[in-house]
Amino acid sequence: MGGPLTWWRSSLAVRVISLTLLSSLLTLTMLGALLLSRVTDGLLQSRQQSALSESTAGLADAQRIVTSSAASGTSPTVLVDSIVSALAARAGQPPLYDVLLLATPQAIATAPERGTNLVLESSIPAELRTVVEKTSRQAWTYTTIRYLDGRAITGLVVGAPLLITGAGSYELYTLYPLTQEQQTIDLVRSAVFVTGALLVILLSVIAWLVTAQVVAPIRAAAATAERLRAGRLNERLAVRGQDDLAKLAIAFNDMASSLQEQIRRLETLSRLQQRFVSDVSHELRTPLTTVRMAADMLYDSKDELDDATARASELLVNQLDRFEALLGDLLEISRFDAGAAVLDIERVDLVALVRNTASALETVAAKRGSAVTISTQVESVFASIDARRVDRILRNLIANAIEHGEGKPIEVTIGSDEAVVAVGVRDHGLGLKPGEAALVFNRFWRSDPSRQRTLGGTGLGLSISLEDARLHGGWLEAWGAPGRGANFRLVLPRRAGDDVTHGLLPLDPFDPESAGVAP
Repeated sequence: MGGPLTWWRSSLAVRVISLTLLSSLLTLTMLGALLLSRVTDGLLQSRQQSALSESTAGLADAQRIVTSSAASGTSPTVLVDSIVSALAARAGQPPLYDVLLLATPQAIATAPERGTNLVLESSIPAELRTVVEKTSRQAWTYTTIRYLDGRAITGLVVGAPLLITGAGSYELYTLYPLTQEQQTIDLVRSAVFVTGALLVILLSVIAWLVTAQVVAPIRAAAATAERLRAGRLNERLAVRGQDDLAKLAIAFNDMASSLQEQIRRLETLSRLQQRFVSDVSHELRTPLTTVRMAADMLYDSKDELDDATARASELLVNQLDRFEALLGDLLEISRFDAGAAVLDIERVDLVALVRNTASALETVAAKRGSAVTISTQVESVFASIDARRVDRILRNLIANAIEHGEGKPIEVTIGSDEAVVAVGVRDHGLGLKPGEAALVFNRFWRSDPSRQRTLGGTGLGLSISLEDARLHGGWLEAWGAPGRGANFRLVLPRRAGDDVTHGLLPLDPFDPESAGVAP
C-alpha cells in the first residue's frame, strides 16, 4: 500500500500516465459498449425481420396445403406430415430454421405433433404459447433451442395458430438459430477489445513521451534547486530552445543569480556584524578592566565615603557585573554565529548537575520567596554532554523561573530513558501570552518591556541556551499560559551524536500527550 501510494504522490509522470490510461480505458469501454450494442441491435433486428417474413410465408404455405387437402379428404396424420415436410423443404440444406407443429392446449387434436431435426417441445417458452393461444396471432421471442441429442443454441422462435381441417387447432412454431449472428457479435467484440487494448497502449506510450518532455526539465530544475540548497550557488539550468520550458529555465536562472547575490551580500553583512561584535567585545575588555579596578577600589572603601557616594559605588559595581556578563554573552553569540562553538563532551551525572545548579540559586530564590523542588525517579542519570554548557542552560532556565515566578514554587523534573534525558523547569507565575512561546528565545526579547530585570540578566540567556541545546543535538522548548505559569523542556541525547526523537516529559503540563515528538 505504501509503495504505490508513494509513487502516486511523488511522481508526476506516474499520475499523468495513470490518469491517461484510466480515462482511455473508460472512454474506449464506453465507445466499445456502444458500438457492440449498435451492431448487436442491428443484427438482431435484421434477423427478426427476416424471421417474421419467412414465418409468415411458411404459415401461408401451410394454410394452402390445408385448403388443398380439404377437398381430397387427406387424413389428418398425413396432412400434418405434409405441412412439416413442406416447411422443412423451405428451410433448405443445411436448414435455416426448424419447425414444430404442436396441438393447442385445451383443444382436441386427432393428429400427432410433429417437428424437424429432433427439436424438443421445451424449446418453446410457455409465455409464448399462452400469447399465441389467447391472441390467435403471430408472436415471437428469444429462446434457447434444445435438441434431443443435448445441443442447446440461442435462437429466435416465431409462433402462429393453424387450424387443420379434420385434425383440430394447432400452433406452428418456426425456430431460427442465431449462430451466425452470435459469431458475428463475438468477432466484433474481439475486434473491439483488441483495438481498444492497442489504442490504450498507444495512448499510454504517447502520454509517457509527452510527459517525459515536461517532467525531465522539472526534475532537472528540482535537482538544481537541491544543489543550490546544498550551497552550490553556481548551479544553473541549461536553456534549450525558446518555448515555455526555456522561459522557465531562464526565469529560474535569474532567480538563482539574484538569490546568490543576496546570499553573498548577507554573508558579507553577517561576517562584518560578527567581526564588529567580536572586536567591540574584545576592545571593551581592556577599559572595562581598568574601570573594574577603580570601581572595586571605591567599593572596598565605601565605609569611608558619604552615603550617596557609597551607594553610587555599589550601583557602579552591579552595573559593571551586568556589563561583563553582557560582553561574555555577546562573545558567545558571536561564536555561535561564526560556527566556532564546539562541545567538550564528558560523561556527567545529570541529576547531580541539576542539584548543584539549583543549590547555587537557592539564595536568590529565597530572596524572591520561591522554593525550588527537584523531582526525579532515579538518583543518577549519566549522559555524554558538555557540563559547562548544560549547567549554563539550567542556570538560565531556573533563574528565568525565579524572575517570573512571582514568589511561587518552582518545580524541576528530571526524566530519562535509554535514548534521551529531559529536564523540565516549571513556574506558576505570569506565564506567556499566545504566540510568545516562540519568541522567548529571541535575542533581547521581553514579554513586558516595562518590567525591570531584578537578577541582572542580559536578555541573551535563553537564546544562548537554545544554541547550546542545538549544539548537543537536542531540543529546548517553551510553553506558557497567562496566569498559569510557564514550562521549559530541555531534551538531550544520552549519547553524543544521536538524534532526539521524543520529548519524554510533557511540554504542556495539562496535556500529557505533548511528551511525544515535537512538531
